[in-house]
Amino acid sequence: MRELLLCPPDFYGIEYEINPWMSRARGAEAALAQKQWKDLYATLSKLDSKIDLIPPQPKLPDMVFTANAGLTIGRKFIPSNFRHKERAGEAPHFARWMEEHGYEIAWLPDDLYFEGEGDALFGGDALFCGYKFRSDIQSVWFPAAFDEYGQRAIREHVTELIDVLPEEAMHFSCNAVVIEREIVLPEGAPKLVATLRDRLYRCHELPMSEFIKAGGACKCLTMFMPQRQHAGT
Repeated sequence: MRELLLCPPDFYGIEYEINPWMSRARGAEAALAQKQWKDLYATLSKLDSKIDLIPPQPKLPDMVFTANAGLTIGRKFIPSNFRHKERAGEAPHFARWMEEHGYEIAWLPDDLYFEGEGDALFGGDALFCGYKFRSDIQSVWFPAAFDEYGQRAIREHVTELIDVLPEEAMHFSCNAVVIEREIVLPEGAPKLVATLRDRLYRCHELPMSEFIKAGGACKCLTMFMPQRQHAGT
C-alpha cells in the first residue's frame, strides 16, 4: 500500500507568476479547482493507498502541490529549499507535520535550491534529479523536455520508455500518479492512454485544468511517503 500526502486547495489560486504557466490575469476558478482536487482524492482513495492530509495555510496558495514539499526516504524527510520566496513559507509547515508524524528532518544548506519530488524521482534503483528550471522502470516521458545529457541518462537507466506526443504532453499527461498497474493522469492524452492500456495498465483520466494553470497536475498534487524505503532498495 502506498502512503500519500495531499493538501486541500482551500487557499489555492494564481496569486503570483513564478513559472511560464502562471497568469494572474487568467487566474483559476476556485470552485472548479475544489471539484478537480476532490475527484483526484476520490480516485486515489479507491486504489491501494493510504492518504494523509496536511492542513492548508493562508497566503500559501501552492501548498496544494505537496510533491514539491520535499523528498522522503525511509523515515527521513528532506524539506525543499524553494527558489522563489513566494513558496519558501511552505517548508516549515511540511517539516513540522513530518516531524509530528515520526520523520527525521534533514535540512539542506540554505544556498542549495531543491524542490522535492518536483526535482527528484526514483526510477528503479536510480534517483533522477532535475536541475536548471526545477524541473517507473518502464516510464512515460516527453523527450523534448530534457537536454541531451538528460535524455542519455534516462535511456541508460530505464529499460523501456514510452514517448509522449507533444500535443499530449501539453496536457501534462506525464504528470501522473502510478500505483502498481494503476495510473492517474490528466485527461487529454488518448494515444498515451491507449498505449498504456495495451500494456495492461488501468488509466484513470481526470480534468486538471485549474491546476495546470499553475504548472501542476496529478503528481504535483501528490507526495509519496516514503518515495523510497531507504537508499539502494
